Amino acid sequence: MALFAYEARTSSGDMRRGEVEAPSKADARKRLRQMSLNPTSVKKKGGGLLDMEIKQPAFMKPKILNKDLVIFTRQFATMIDSGLPLVQCLEIQASQAPNPTLREQLAVVKDSVESGVTFADSLKKFPETFDELFRNLVAAGEIGGILDTILNRLAVFMEKNDKLRRQIKGAMTYPIVVFFVAILVTAVLLLKVVPTFDTMFADFGGTLPAPTQFVINMSYWLQHNGAYLVGGLFAFSVVFKMFKRTEKGQYAWHAFLLKVPGVGDLLTKVAVARFCRTLGTMVSSGVPILDGLDICSRTAGNKVIERAVLRAKVAISEGRNISDPLRESGVFPEMVCQMISVGENTGALDIMLNKIADFYEDEVDQSVENLTSMIEPIIMVFLGVFVGGFIIAMYLPIFSMANQVN
Repeated sequence: MALFAYEARTSSGDMRRGEVEAPSKADARKRLRQMSLNPTSVKKKGGGLLDMEIKQPAFMKPKILNKDLVIFTRQFATMIDSGLPLVQCLEIQASQAPNPTLREQLAVVKDSVESGVTFADSLKKFPETFDELFRNLVAAGEIGGILDTILNRLAVFMEKNDKLRRQIKGAMTYPIVVFFVAILVTAVLLLKVVPTFDTMFADFGGTLPAPTQFVINMSYWLQHNGAYLVGGLFAFSVVFKMFKRTEKGQYAWHAFLLKVPGVGDLLTKVAVARFCRTLGTMVSSGVPILDGLDICSRTAGNKVIERAVLRAKVAISEGRNISDPLRESGVFPEMVCQMISVGENTGALDIMLNKIADFYEDEVDQSVENLTSMIEPIIMVFLGVFVGGFIIAMYLPIFSMANQVN
């Protein structure tokens, strides 16, 4: 048994302090609730090293993944819909959530809610887990008394958003891996294989064919300047990362990506789908349109889209509609602006936004398939030309010597 110092509120709201014996901190809280006390703080007492609680360093704690948050949100919505009290739902989740970091955070949220803080404000203690969108929708659900509905919408939104992220990551992983493997193979060939051929050709004497001489010159240059090349690439990457951290750098980089053939069209569709899904979820949940646009701008993932959304927010605050400033930005497709305009005029903006999101998520699926099917043959042709050209360049002198012998 250990001794715990506690602070708790009585049923009348008075604050009480004292000590209680229990095997663990959870048991101490349970015992206080049996005494009709609502614990706000429970700390283990003891002066020895053996009595001190050893906390795991933050970097060693498991990271909370999107699927962990989706599972929690869906289960929490089911329990709320079943009529369980909010504190009891949090207590169950704090003891049963599969991720230990999430369990720890939910325990803190439960204590905060027990002390009289709203659920949405309690989530602010962990902004890295529960982002602004999550907190604002929970706040709207608490005010409107539809927290279970809001949580279900949140779970659907997070699942679709995660699907978009995985699609983009999957489409880009294959060409990036092949590109770096090609660079590695090229470096090995130029540094290890070509010098062997160079020594052999030097023993034979004579003039080498132009392709062979070009490859040998590349090998010679890389052997003597490889360190400078690596250092230059490292310095460039550092400067580029610093540039991207600036507001102008981020905007310039994102604007460039939107203009890259194939990739830009895909990124635009992803941004439009994410914007419409986020705003549609917030509008249907009762979040004010200006607050919704403010949050959408920060979750767009692209500075060009973010500026367009912020301009739309300013225009709406001045009495204009949403569709016109989005059309003027030149970023959003005309069909999107027209459908948003129809949604505004008919009073069904949330429905129209979700329909646009569904359409563009399907478009993203098709674009990813098209991009993948286009990239694969390009990579195969590139590797074939590269490898074939290297082999031909190295064997041309051998073919010439064979012809001379004949």
